[in-house]
Amino acid sequence: MFETLLLNFLFLLLPVMIYLIFFEHKPYSFNRWVVIILSSLTMILCITTPIRLNIGFIFDLRYIPFIIVALYGGYKTAFPLYVILNIYRFYVGGEGTVNSFLFSTAAFLLIPMLSNKFSQLNSKKRVIISSAVSFIFMGIYLSLLSTYFKELSKEFWLLAFHALMTHIVMIAIITILIERIIANNKDREKYLHSERLNVVSELSASVSHEIRNPLTVTSGFLQLLNDSQTITQEEKKYVELSLQELKRAEKIVSDYLSFAKPQSENMIYSNLYKEVEYTTNLLLPYARMHQVDVELSFTNTLSKRYDRNQIQQCLINLVKNGIESMKETGGGTLTINVSEKAGKILIIIQDTGIGMTKEEVSRLGKPYYSTKEEGTGLGMLMVYNTIDKVKGSLKVESQKGKGTTFHITIPVQN
Repeated sequence: MFETLLLNFLFLLLPVMIYLIFFEHKPYSFNRWVVIILSSLTMILCITTPIRLNIGFIFDLRYIPFIIVALYGGYKTAFPLYVILNIYRFYVGGEGTVNSFLFSTAAFLLIPMLSNKFSQLNSKKRVIISSAVSFIFMGIYLSLLSTYFKELSKEFWLLAFHALMTHIVMIAIITILIERIIANNKDREKYLHSERLNVVSELSASVSHEIRNPLTVTSGFLQLLNDSQTITQEEKKYVELSLQELKRAEKIVSDYLSFAKPQSENMIYSNLYKEVEYTTNLLLPYARMHQVDVELSFTNTLSKRYDRNQIQQCLINLVKNGIESMKETGGGTLTINVSEKAGKILIIIQDTGIGMTKEEVSRLGKPYYSTKEEGTGLGMLMVYNTIDKVKGSLKVESQKGKGTTFHITIPVQN
């Protein structure tokens, strides 16, 4: 029994190790199918090699990968596992096949319902919830199994104890490993992102000013040349195109300048009200032009020291992006909510625009990546950089076709 238990534990560890070694850095859509295939293989191996107790009962760990995938991936990811599990169980045959189908169907219908709330929990609570779900469903399974016996013997209670404890311990261990992988990924991404911001900040401070000077001079001379009466209309057209490109280059330089270190003359200690109000008033005409309603709620009383100009530009970039995402859907509602919780300032900017895929969300804030055709990606990079300077964090929730929500958390105590 003990050897079979260790073998089943190896089956459960196999997908985690293979994913960690070979597929950790792959895109989300690719990884989803890797998880499905590896989890299906684990279920098949667990069914093929059940744990046999000395008292004559057998049980397997097929529902551990199923429960984990259902909690983390929801219905979309759990459905292929549900199909494969039942196909293989009918192939194996034997007593209890129909009961297994009914129980797995109930598990498929109920467990993925918890997926959305499960994903919003912290790491510790996810371990507890996954263990609790395993305990409840195995308890139900054993309760149904008990109806086949006229009298519940000591052997049955021994089976129930072994099955429950094995499932709870195993699912807790696997969930802890998964949470550790997720935490390591976040820490690594945060470190790499911080390094990117530092490099961009240093380059912008040293290069942008030097580039802006010749751009300004060139733009001035081209404007004089454009006003000249001695050049042809075709030549004026070329000059105007050159001026447009110079204007675009100056905008990019201005975006780079926003990455410079906070200026002492711009540093203030405030609760963000004036900055939020300024952003709202500035972009309200732009919002109305695109049939977008702006709803503002401000209840924060906490204050923080920050660079006024950089915070304003950060908010402008987020609000403007939200308006532009709703421009393609014919309008909508942009919600700005500033509140406080547990000594932290919370800023939520929500739109009802086109939304983004998980791959697009994961690439936000990376240099030169933008979801807009003519975007440079520097706007969102500046947002991340500004939030990083005030020791804050940014979480993005988005669904294609439904909109995007930015959650900014700024601690008051550094």
